[in-house]
Amino acid sequence: MQTAVIRKDGSADHAAPADHDDISALVARLTSEVNEIACGKTRSIQKITSQMKILALNALIESARAGKQGAGFAIVAQEVRNVGAQIEEIARDLESQLTRRTGELISSIGSMTERSRGDRLVDLSLNAVELIDRNLYERTCDVRWWATDSAVVDCAANPDAASTSYAGERLAVILGAYTVYLDLWLCSLDGTVLANGRPDRFGVVGSSVAGCDWFKDALRLRSGDDYVAGNVERMPQLGNAQVATYCASVRSNGRSNGAPLGILAIHFDWEAQARAIVQGVRLDPQDKARVLLLDSRFRVIAASDGRGLLEERFPLKVAGRRSGTYQDASGALVGFHLTPGYETYQGLGWYGVIVSRAE
Repeated sequence: MQTAVIRKDGSADHAAPADHDDISALVARLTSEVNEIACGKTRSIQKITSQMKILALNALIESARAGKQGAGFAIVAQEVRNVGAQIEEIARDLESQLTRRTGELISSIGSMTERSRGDRLVDLSLNAVELIDRNLYERTCDVRWWATDSAVVDCAANPDAASTSYAGERLAVILGAYTVYLDLWLCSLDGTVLANGRPDRFGVVGSSVAGCDWFKDALRLRSGDDYVAGNVERMPQLGNAQVATYCASVRSNGRSNGAPLGILAIHFDWEAQARAIVQGVRLDPQDKARVLLLDSRFRVIAASDGRGLLEERFPLKVAGRRSGTYQDASGALVGFHLTPGYETYQGLGWYGVIVSRAE
């Protein structure tokens, strides 16, 4: 399991996107209609000029039959024929130019619409990963604060029956107010769980977590201002639930520079909280989209469709970019953004990703 140790010196919801696609679709439709009308009118002109040419030809024939008396009329008929030919040529040229120009305009609008759609997916991907980062930043604040609670410090310093009982009561009070956690564990420096907030659900007191990566990383914390941010994993001791574990060191007298006494581990109820974020992304109705959160190894850690959690590896093509879009082999448009972190929480290299298959 990947974890990150963050030190003290360890960065927004976006508004709903404008209806650019609707405007582009309207402009494209109107352009197509203008092209259709213009071509229809030029064809009408061509039809009329063809009739003029036929009339002019008939007039020439009749003037020839009339002999000298029809000579003047023949000149007029020939001029009418020449004008008809010129009008026909102008109409053909107009139709050709209109068709080419409106075709270019429709193509440009299509490209703009696709770019706008891609930009929107990138923005929404950023929004999703920023929301989870803000949430997890608060978790890093929680664990460092609660590690200074007097009941927690006293129990870590002197883990007798009375202090462990009281520490468990205090952790239970915290859980009553903070519903985003499955459990809170106070551990000794050798990895033994001394107290937890939900002993009726999770009988972990007395068990060892010494082999857990998050615990081993927490032992290396240099002060009470530092913390461990664990990657998402299934926790057998918590009913195999998906959790993100955050740790801080419990120190003498609750002081940042005090001697280490133990480790406080808080287990964030990942699946429920992450699902609310990925399913809450505001997408256009015509998009058949899958919203994902990926860890730094592109493992799916949250999905709006609930598939592949902690098992699927998504083939994200970042090509050295922090954000961007591309079309995959199926023709779907993929937008992604790397976590920017939030405040002192630098993030774990996660990505927000949206895979959109338009109607």
